Amino acid sequence: MLPKVELHLHLEGAAPPAFIRGLAAEKKMDLSGIFNAAGDYSYTDFWHFLKVYEAATETLKSPEDYGRLTRAVLAESAASGVVYSECFLSPDFCGGRDVSAWREFLQAIREAADAAERADGIVLRGIVTPIRHFGPEKARETALCAAETAGDWIVGFGLAGDEKILEPKDFAWSFDAAREAGLRLTCHAGEWRGPESVRAAIRDLGVERIGHGVRAIEDLSLVDEIAEAGVVLEVCPGSNVALGIYPSLKDHPIAALRARGVAVTVSTDDPPFFHTTMEREYAGLADAFDWDESDLGAIAAASARAAFCDPDTRERILKRLEKAHA
Repeated sequence: MLPKVELHLHLEGAAPPAFIRGLAAEKKMDLSGIFNAAGDYSYTDFWHFLKVYEAATETLKSPEDYGRLTRAVLAESAASGVVYSECFLSPDFCGGRDVSAWREFLQAIREAADAAERADGIVLRGIVTPIRHFGPEKARETALCAAETAGDWIVGFGLAGDEKILEPKDFAWSFDAAREAGLRLTCHAGEWRGPESVRAAIRDLGVERIGHGVRAIEDLSLVDEIAEAGVVLEVCPGSNVALGIYPSLKDHPIAALRARGVAVTVSTDDPPFFHTTMEREYAGLADAFDWDESDLGAIAAASARAAFCDPDTRERILKRLEKAHA
């Protein structure tokens, strides 16, 4: 139970299945088609996963729903030893990209996060994220929501969704608007497309972190460029294995990327969908690569240093990590 820092977590994707089933029952919604007989989320591939994910979000209608969701997700994270987390939030799901409605949803999420910090000591910050396959125009609306609420809690801007649709440069306006608002930048890339996707996200969007990014390993010159530039990879090993990108953790390139000097972090992505937790991620990596407490502690510290939070919060988290490893 080492203290952990998670930088790549989708709030809706972290919703426990029982939580979503409960909300559906309250609202008399039939979502039986997205669960298997054991009550877990059921999907066939990544693109079906996106549909199941979006179906599950249909139960989340109000700011109160999102407040309850935030408490449920943070309770799971804290139980796995997470002391700091950054989660992706999309105004597409929280208020339909209307700034006034988005503020109401955000307030409920923040209040729940504050309560979780008081109860469990876990710190949460938000990264506003348009959905790639919803298109650049909707992303612009999302970017305006992000810019209007940028500050000490909304600290970043990203891009999620179907990586095979459109190009990073199609979202340049949104990323420029977020940058001008003082937000730090990340982008999903190098998961379902190869190294060229990672290179394009860095070149065309000016991001300092890449969500996933693991397929950069297919171009070692790019790996060296990433290491030299200090671009951080938000690696989600369990997600990559569950979705079939790699057959097992032993085949995953995280160790090779780290050995070549890339700053790698570890996250769960959408944990209940992939039957993982941060505790399981750490244990699996320790088993697959013979990593010990010093290796895992170094990854946690690298994650804290790459966090988008303010310097005081970062220093506070680093001190918690150092104390645990002293």
